[in-house]
Amino acid sequence: MATGRTVPAMDPGGPNSETKRSSSDVSANRRRWKANIPLLLMFIPGVLFYIIFKYLPIGGLMIAFKDYNFADGVFGSPWVGLDNFETIFRQPQTFNVIRNTVVLSFLNVFVGFPFPILLAVMLNEVRRSWYKRFIQTVVYLPHFFSWVIIGGFVVTLFSVESGTINNWVEAITGQPYPFLFEEGSWISIYVGSGIWKEMGFSAIIYLAALTAIDPSLYESASLDGASKFRQIWHITIPGISSTIIIMFILSMGRLMEVGFDHVYVLQNSIVSGVAEVISTFMYRVGLQGGQFSLSAAMGMFESLIGFILVLAANAVARRFGKGLW
Repeated sequence: MATGRTVPAMDPGGPNSETKRSSSDVSANRRRWKANIPLLLMFIPGVLFYIIFKYLPIGGLMIAFKDYNFADGVFGSPWVGLDNFETIFRQPQTFNVIRNTVVLSFLNVFVGFPFPILLAVMLNEVRRSWYKRFIQTVVYLPHFFSWVIIGGFVVTLFSVESGTINNWVEAITGQPYPFLFEEGSWISIYVGSGIWKEMGFSAIIYLAALTAIDPSLYESASLDGASKFRQIWHITIPGISSTIIIMFILSMGRLMEVGFDHVYVLQNSIVSGVAEVISTFMYRVGLQGGQFSLSAAMGMFESLIGFILVLAANAVARRFGKGLW
């Protein structure tokens, strides 16, 4: 008499089948590991680079808590605790240096950040490939110049005696203008030269992100009568919004970091009130003054603030579903 219940089929292999499956998984993992050995070997130089030049130097931060001297070395120098930090923040120029670093970095990030995006969007709209390649070459080229060369360009353009710009200004107004010796114009030149140098190369990331946007979206928008500006605003920008957020979070980590080369080749004693930043302070105090512990303490303070800003920026982005982690 049928009961209507289905009796589950017995596993013909029993425990032996589970053993076979586990052994087959192990062998498959081994084959996968052997197949990926060439790729893993390619990672070794990158891993070594970060270990040697990024992680091992972190141990040198202990100098910030010591009275470092060459005779005793890093490990033999006496511990002084937080004395170096107290010495730094007792100096009157410290807050001026931090203020200048924040102002210049803030201008670099928030004024310069949109330019690579705008450049990438405009290059994406160029339809003639030869013209697009030409413009890309022109805007990428400054990235490969050192700041010493860029500084020479700036001095050639804006110097009081022989600057090209001042020759025009003098012809119009009768006297040259000290662009590099006025605080307001110096800041504008500093920010503008940074944008000009890095704008083209930074646009590469956004151009790569633009290739992932489905072209059919533009076709549909065009059939619906959307103008080019509407297509950019409603398709292009949202399509690369994740990349924009990631780049913004990473840039926030550099908010307290002003490149030494950029400031050093442009600064002078007259504009030191706005041009003295943490990197030049560490060079002057640490290398020229021999106070390595003080410069290490200032560098640690700079890194700590940058780390906090990255966490804060990611927390804000995560609220909108765009966090980096």
